[in-house]
Amino acid sequence: MATPQDVLPAPATLTKNRTPGRPDAGPADPGARLVARRRPGQWISAAVALLLFAMVLNSVIRNKAFQWDVVADWFTATSVLNGLTLTLWLTAVTLGLGFVLGTVLATMRLSGNPVLRTLAWIYIWIFRSTPALVQLLLFFNIGALYPTLGLGIPFGPEFVTVRTVNLFGPTLTAVIGLTLLEAAYAAEVVRGGILSVDRGQLEAASALGLSRRRVLRRIVVPQAMRSIVPTAGNMLISALKGTSIISVLAVSDLLYSVQLVYLQSYQVIPMLMVATIWYIVITTILSIGQYYVERHYAKGATREGLPPTPLQKARAAYRRLRTAADAGSAPGEAR
Repeated sequence: MATPQDVLPAPATLTKNRTPGRPDAGPADPGARLVARRRPGQWISAAVALLLFAMVLNSVIRNKAFQWDVVADWFTATSVLNGLTLTLWLTAVTLGLGFVLGTVLATMRLSGNPVLRTLAWIYIWIFRSTPALVQLLLFFNIGALYPTLGLGIPFGPEFVTVRTVNLFGPTLTAVIGLTLLEAAYAAEVVRGGILSVDRGQLEAASALGLSRRRVLRRIVVPQAMRSIVPTAGNMLISALKGTSIISVLAVSDLLYSVQLVYLQSYQVIPMLMVATIWYIVITTILSIGQYYVERHYAKGATREGLPPTPLQKARAAYRRLRTAADAGSAPGEAR
């Protein structure tokens, strides 16, 4: 009569790490070496991409039509730096005021008052539906529609009157037009960030007796910023590049400054490259700042913690290389 030991397989014959659907590979060999899976397609595609990038880079650097010597001469010229300063100032002012007004509009859209909700929706609808250039030209020609602006009793006499021709210059027109445009987009960004906060947390905070101000500061804003910051960063970069549109109003921003130069010297390509490189430099700096702001508000979002920054990765790689170099030089020192 067969015993249970005769029916069951011996422990030594049981396979390890058996994969369903595949035959048993037998017992694992302790001396076996793991070999990474070969992916020739990835290496070939990477080599082709690097080759194409090198060809494009070589054509840009060695193309004499770019006149890189002229680009270097004008890159830090006084007129160009003045235009860059005005561009940065316009970007900061219009986006700052736009988010202040946009926050008010977002609050109106989330309000329980149907009149406020409707008025905020109409404002956002109009300013998002018309091109920025059309809005700027309308504000620049506001004197044709309203020759004078007055302050007084509604539908009654006016106490103070000013001519719009003397009030709205090119720079003020650019600030007002871009601010009103950015406010429409900022309102939707802020509203989306507030709506992303879980309503259950607000109900729990209310049950704990927390004040509305503390709930807003401790619960709503930190979580809403996780959704607001990435979109706000894109708006900041778009606002920086969008200021170039005010060159049609003869405002001496970065683009208009280089236009004045190439209209006199006919060096169109190198002057446009000066503006392009400056836009790339400023956009890169803003993108780095956006990365760290997003990282700040992402604290506590995941259990694993924040991933290391590029600087931290570089330091870790340097420490590994230094450790490997010290380990390689240790036998020689012992001899």
